[in-house]
Amino acid sequence: MSDGGLDQLFSFRDDPVEEVVEAAPKQKSRAWWVVRNALLIAGATVVTIAAMRAGGLHISVLLVVAFFIGLRAVLYAVSEVAPPPLPKRRGGSQYKDDGRALDSLRAAVRRWERNLDRAHTDPDLYTSNVLPVIAELADERLRLRHGITRTSDPRRARELLGDPLWAALHDHGRRTAKSRELETYVDALERL
Repeated sequence: MSDGGLDQLFSFRDDPVEEVVEAAPKQKSRAWWVVRNALLIAGATVVTIAAMRAGGLHISVLLVVAFFIGLRAVLYAVSEVAPPPLPKRRGGSQYKDDGRALDSLRAAVRRWERNLDRAHTDPDLYTSNVLPVIAELADERLRLRHGITRTSDPRRARELLGDPLWAALHDHGRRTAKSRELETYVDALERL
């Protein structure tokens, strides 16, 4: 990942997650929890028995109580294994679009746009972030479509990529590419 490949493109290192330390909720006494659940079960039992007797059905009170105790136990178990809340991110405005949270792909594309915008003025950023990803994409397309990479068959790879893209990938000079050149590179990758 040091060469800035696809892992860096799809990683979230540029967007740090803010560690949110929430105040611990007040600890309620265990006795209050038991009393509250007993009252809840008793109330549900009374309502259920009254409704059933009003309908002409007779059912054992112990069966209804056992049902509500079991239901409460299941609900408690489910609440204990609930997933932790998602971490909150800094700068909420860049993660919202018309009130909806952005998906990961859109966030990655926006991060790429920012990297490309900064790469126009910073040759080091262009050389360290943009070129390695373009090279990795080129190798992947060559491998998938033609069964070669730039290192396994350089002559054939150069023919397929074209001279402008080949020169850009092998010229590690400290110059940035213009938007038109990047479009040419992308077109060459799409033609593969």
